[in-house]
Amino acid sequence: MAYIGDRPGQPSRLLLERDAELAALDTLLTELTGTSGTAPGSGALLAFAGPAGLGKTSLLAEVRRRAVARGCTVLSARGGEQEQGVAFHIVRQLIQPMLATGTDEEHRRMLGSWHDIVAPALGLVADTRGSSPDPQGVRDGLDWIATRFAVQQAPLVVLLDDAHWADTESLTWLTAFAPRVTKLPLLLVVAYRPDELPVDAAAFGKLVERHGTRPFHLVPLTPGGVSRIVRNTLGEEADEAFCRETWAVTGGNPFETVELAAKVAARGLKPQIAHVAELRELASAVKGSGIVERLERLGTSTVRFAWGAAVLGAEATRSLAASVGGLGEAESADAISLLREARILADPAPEASEDDHLEFFHPLIATAVYRAIPAAFRVAMHGQTAAVVSSAGLGAAVTARHLLEMHPESDPWVVQQLREAAREYLRAGAPEAARRCLARALREPPALDERASVLFELGCSALLTEPTTTVNHLRAALDEPVLPPALREAIIYRLAQALGHSDRMAEAAETVAEAARSATDTRTRLHMQAEQFMWNAFRADEEDSPARSRKLARLAEHLTGRDTAERYILGLRAWDAMVRGEPAATALHWAEEALGDGLSWTDEHWGFEVPVLVAMTFVYCDQPGRAEELFGKGIAECESKGWRGAHLSFGYTLLGYIRYRRGRLDEAETLVRGGLKIADRVGHQVPAQYFAIGILIEILLARGRTTEAEELATSYGYGDIVPSAVVYPDSQTVHSELLLALGMRREAELKLKGVGSRLESRGIRNPAWCPWQLHLAQALRSTDPEQALKLASTAVERARRFGTQSAIGQALNALAAVSPTPERTAILGDAVAHLERSPSGYDLACALVDHGIALRRAGLTQDAARQLRRGLEGAVNCGADTLAARARDELDAVGLWPLQSDAVATDSLTAQERQMAEWVAHGWSTARMAKALGLEPLDVTRLLSGICLKTGFDHAGLVRLVLGQPDGKPPMCPGSDGVTFLDR
Repeated sequence: MAYIGDRPGQPSRLLLERDAELAALDTLLTELTGTSGTAPGSGALLAFAGPAGLGKTSLLAEVRRRAVARGCTVLSARGGEQEQGVAFHIVRQLIQPMLATGTDEEHRRMLGSWHDIVAPALGLVADTRGSSPDPQGVRDGLDWIATRFAVQQAPLVVLLDDAHWADTESLTWLTAFAPRVTKLPLLLVVAYRPDELPVDAAAFGKLVERHGTRPFHLVPLTPGGVSRIVRNTLGEEADEAFCRETWAVTGGNPFETVELAAKVAARGLKPQIAHVAELRELASAVKGSGIVERLERLGTSTVRFAWGAAVLGAEATRSLAASVGGLGEAESADAISLLREARILADPAPEASEDDHLEFFHPLIATAVYRAIPAAFRVAMHGQTAAVVSSAGLGAAVTARHLLEMHPESDPWVVQQLREAAREYLRAGAPEAARRCLARALREPPALDERASVLFELGCSALLTEPTTTVNHLRAALDEPVLPPALREAIIYRLAQALGHSDRMAEAAETVAEAARSATDTRTRLHMQAEQFMWNAFRADEEDSPARSRKLARLAEHLTGRDTAERYILGLRAWDAMVRGEPAATALHWAEEALGDGLSWTDEHWGFEVPVLVAMTFVYCDQPGRAEELFGKGIAECESKGWRGAHLSFGYTLLGYIRYRRGRLDEAETLVRGGLKIADRVGHQVPAQYFAIGILIEILLARGRTTEAEELATSYGYGDIVPSAVVYPDSQTVHSELLLALGMRREAELKLKGVGSRLESRGIRNPAWCPWQLHLAQALRSTDPEQALKLASTAVERARRFGTQSAIGQALNALAAVSPTPERTAILGDAVAHLERSPSGYDLACALVDHGIALRRAGLTQDAARQLRRGLEGAVNCGADTLAARARDELDAVGLWPLQSDAVATDSLTAQERQMAEWVAHGWSTARMAKALGLEPLDVTRLLSGICLKTGFDHAGLVRLVLGQPDGKPPMCPGSDGVTFLDR
């Protein structure tokens, strides 16, 4: 059960009938604290669930007592029925005590680079000029703080009571963080009422249900447990019939049992069967209506004080409750005394000051008192409370909690407070809380000249969570009669953003196009034109893309990049030139012009899309180093401002794509998986996911993990849905590449023909950006070799026009695959020559292996070996395992196993000895080597012994050295003499 007498601040007594819960607690505390003299161990999640009054709070009090006894640091928080709408209320209870004594400078030092991101959520002072972090950025910051504190203050126990009343923002963070506690010295203990969990707490409910026998669902006490409470309170002379009746009227509820026993004692009744009638009468007084009647008997001023405390909730202090209730100092002192004596308010902790927080004896009592206030009077009291807490300097967010309960009255002060609270919530990364405040401000309503601003702010607050709702609010804002030009421009920009995020690209483009046509200010017109060009560039269904490209080119010729609008247009011109396949020098010229002194990724008035396009232009133009530099700065900018949603996902994903194009497949995979993980948190079937999945599939195919790529595509439905927005790499092309790898040539052919039709009509003809022709040529190689050759030849022509070494080399390699055999060697040699001058390490490795194979088939064995060895080295360095295996197989076919040796160990070997070492690694027998060299077996044995002496390796070590696997297992078992193992 709970402690007998579930009273905060009171000495605890014996817990009854909770042996299983306490045993589990002791086990977890032992695991957490480790054995004597050892470091803290592993953490866990422990949950207690049950209806009100079953003793969850008392169990948490026992957790605290036992944790402190074992030397644990304990943090605690409690959900409040009145505070559910206050963002990060639970987080602040947990973390603020850690920061209570520190100065602002100490807080900055403690929180490091996370300070400005999480400070508003923690209730600390932050730079109000900064941009608003996204919710995920704040949650990541809280993860860091909790992890750091868990390590520094280990072992740590965190208690959360009444989790069903926790605010959404805190509970969302806690639900995501909780699975990590098993890897930290942290025990998280929560208590909640399952039947009162809100709908948006479903993920929390599922989390605790997954923990085996936890949560512990508390059950009422047995008749024996109730008897024990009665006799502990009233004496051992209590007869069995009286105890049994107590159990019957309370249902075994520990809270009601304790309260009823206390009432019997206060009344002076003897615990005997003769007083059962009075017992039943008293039982009604410990339930909701009885509590209200008990309060009303204490007098009007005491009732008003209790009501004030109930309305204030977590902010209740003696002075504030007195102000809300309209009481003087003497009246409030008397009221507190009476309320504590009546077991309505809890006794204060020994160290509490006179004006410390007031707490009700039990949450059930707080709920009963609050709900007993007449509805109209309760609304008025919230209004009075809002004024009181505002005057007390508790902030707009605390004030707004009460304003949300009031009826609209056209009060400008209410609108101002709600707007200020919304700004606080946005700075704290709580857009949903901001939306509630602004929606209420709109109903007040605001003054006519303020209404458009409120609608705009309301629309912006819902952009991340409800873009469709944002569209409605912003369109309403545009219809307002009083609309300053700067505000109109901001509304149109956000409206286009919301339409784009709602997969309505055409509407986004038309919205800004109309604004551009009607704009009288040159700067505004340029801004809208830049947005129009951008949204059209992202439209997969744009009707006349070539016309847009021509208009963009003409406009760019007259711009100097003097402001952001001009540089965005120049950036779009660079991207357009690249995808259309204009010379790379042209695209690079415009990209450099667009950059000027830098393009911000986090400018809230411009967006990050164009800066990303400019950076990617450098990638496709064979300048990945420049692109990585831009991405590094952009990612750092996003992280510093707490933008850890879609922006950061794109950053990591596309940085991984750059590494992929450079041939650093392992690094690329790690980065793209990180981007996909973030995208998954953002939402389902969002653009960030399409980017990450497509790039990850390409990486997996390059590494030879076709089955894994197929499973990834299937799990996300990749290829089944064609995005309405332009995605790079093109999703249908990537899916076709996967189909080819799976041997589904016909399916790939049909899909690639659709891609070609779509891109050709738009004038997108750069094979470096979308190599659909190269893949289609591969698909047609067997069924229509003439068309395959034509497609590949066209791609080579386009690549030469674009002019980058990587584009030409890739196209030549594909051309060789569909060309007549006699021509392949020369074409592949040309491909290698171009790729050697490119940054494309993986493509070079592919071309080298293909060239080596062609040379071998042409009978040029030594030249083949050289290219195959180079290709093998490149494949190994890239992490392309299947390509490396292919090179090894080709070398093996003619006994040209590669010598991947340590230079110091093998410098002294002759060419013949190197060849023999390669044969050793491949397990050739002495007889076979003798036949190949035209020597006697005994001579071969002597030569092998000489090789071992020269390199300093025994035969097993020599095998590993040659294979380039110093820790690997050789493919044969050497004999003790180092020679006989060769003669099998």
